Amino acid sequence: MANVLIINGHQRYDNIAEGKLTQTFIDAQNEFCLKNGFEVKNSIVESDYDVQEEIEKFAWADYIILQYPVFWMGVPWITKKYIDEVFSGGAGRVTYMNDGRSQDDSSKKYGSGGLMKEKKYMLSLTYNCPASEFDNKEGFFDGLTLDEANVAVHKTFQFCGAKPLQTYSVHDIFKGDMDIDSEVEKLKTILSQNFL
Repeated sequence: MANVLIINGHQRYDNIAEGKLTQTFIDAQNEFCLKNGFEVKNSIVESDYDVQEEIEKFAWADYIILQYPVFWMGVPWITKKYIDEVFSGGAGRVTYMNDGRSQDDSSKKYGSGGLMKEKKYMLSLTYNCPASEFDNKEGFFDGLTLDEANVAVHKTFQFCGAKPLQTYSVHDIFKGDMDIDSEVEKLKTILSQNFL
């Protein structure tokens, strides 16, 4: 039986980002994992989490789902704080040993010292921008794919050796015409492809 850590990377802003959409997707992820026989633990970055307890969750997890709203083209600052504290705190025992390079072996490259080589991760993102802005040379992201636009998070996991699963994203969340049931089904389809 595999272990899944689901991280709520939401940061609340009254009347703008209250966390309901994030929680809807986390509820769907929990339901999917439990229904399919996974052990599940949850973390909330906007809480009084204990860094050592979070590091132990990373050690326990086979899979990590990071659910967050994209704020100003990246993770909310409180999520970055969580990443900095937990990934750095796990150095030498859970997340990474070193940066991978060796004075004795020039074939060892930067970014190859991760300790999470048996783990996989999934990003699940909520965006205000339309999906058409990605993979579009005329779009805001200058032709970057969704995953390329989120390279900092991907590279953080890669530095620690974890392998990426397919990313889920929902777009135009403030447009007012989102079919939430359809989006949850889309998320479940991607969860099935990633985990089953």
